[in-house]
Amino acid sequence: MNETECMTLVSQTARLMEQFERRCDHLGGRLQELMQDMQTLTTQLPRVVEQATDASMQALPARITHETREGLGQAVQHYRQHLQTSGEEVSGSAHALAERIRRLEQLHRYLLWKTFGAVALCLVLLVAGGAWLSLHYRKVIEQNQLSAQLLKAYNDADVNLCDGQLCARVDLKAPRFGDHRQYLPVQPR
Repeated sequence: MNETECMTLVSQTARLMEQFERRCDHLGGRLQELMQDMQTLTTQLPRVVEQATDASMQALPARITHETREGLGQAVQHYRQHLQTSGEEVSGSAHALAERIRRLEQLHRYLLWKTFGAVALCLVLLVAGGAWLSLHYRKVIEQNQLSAQLLKAYNDADVNLCDGQLCARVDLKAPRFGDHRQYLPVQPR
């Protein structure tokens, strides 16, 4: 998953949280309105009952009781339905948000392991490259040591160029070297 997809996912999560907050605010406002309606109805109900009782004590008590129960029952039923619908919406949103958070956590763990693997691979390559370079330059140093010894021997010997060829002053009294004893040591300078 690339950075653009991560940013899209984060944006969608933020949008979902914003919708969730708006719905909660709307439900809270609606709940307050219903509570105020209930309080208003509760405070007005005794007065209405008292006035109706005074006006016609004998004929209306049963009718007022019936209408009061019916009105309260409708308001309560409407409130319950609205509250249930809101609860289902909040629950669905919470489940969707929990699922997205779980996916983001999985992505985070995947990216951590991927980063750890890349760092480990880089370290292995670095160590392997360092070992190879060490071996390579060790061989180069050994070769140069032989060349340095040879140059030192040339430098200490009494040699010169004679018409483009190497000439040497040899020690005729020294023992000879080689398979056929053809080499004589060069005299030092």
